[in-house]
Amino acid sequence: MAILRIESGKRVRSSVVLVVVFALLAAMYFAMFPSIQEEAELLEDAFPAVFFDMFGIEALHTIEGFIAAEIYSFFWIVLVGIYFAYVGAGMIAKDVDERKMDLTLSNPVSRESVVLQKIAALWLPLVVLNVGVGGIVLLGGIIIGEPLDPVAVTMVHLLSIPYLLVCGAIGLLISVVIDHVRTARATALTVVFVLWLVEGVSRLDEDYEWIGAVGPSRYYDETAILVREEYAFADAGILLAVFLVLLVLAVLLFTRRDI
Repeated sequence: MAILRIESGKRVRSSVVLVVVFALLAAMYFAMFPSIQEEAELLEDAFPAVFFDMFGIEALHTIEGFIAAEIYSFFWIVLVGIYFAYVGAGMIAKDVDERKMDLTLSNPVSRESVVLQKIAALWLPLVVLNVGVGGIVLLGGIIIGEPLDPVAVTMVHLLSIPYLLVCGAIGLLISVVIDHVRTARATALTVVFVLWLVEGVSRLDEDYEWIGAVGPSRYYDETAILVREEYAFADAGILLAVFLVLLVLAVLLFTRRDI
């Protein structure tokens, strides 16, 4: 389990930095909410309906709708998703690019174990980010006198785990295919962002909505969870299945390639 321990240690600093960034963003948005609440109707009239449909924004006059829109709809889904894809894309490609993989494989460890231990190291950012940001959101609501339902906040984070795992697995699969770490990371970032964008744009026309099914963000609706308290466990199951498929593909490709 040495690889798991080392890889987990590498994620501590970046995870803590992300929590601090989210804390600063949350402080700004919670401070803004009282004034935004009073002007929510004006904001909704100022922007075209397609804007709200694309990003799944609703009920901006409530703290749940506001936080879903300002923190989770973009920063959590896109930026944290990109972070997991970035981390996944460096798991194999970085060691191959820096010629460290030969040394790793010279030890009594299978290729399958290398991949599984590296992806398992995502447990640390998953725990740190979900616990840290979830606690910040709950505390922020209490401070401004608009407490959020702790069950809904807990579920918005628990149900995001399969989505983030898929983002990480996309990066891992690309990392196995592409040797150069910079190229692998750039490709992973682009893929996750494009999938999110395609899913959002597909909502604008019912005739093309089916295209958005390829985007993992289709199966994680933070607004439905926070505003309507709807928990799509089936969609989370689909994401977990996709994660396992991507992981199996990554393992198979890595065991069959030359290093």
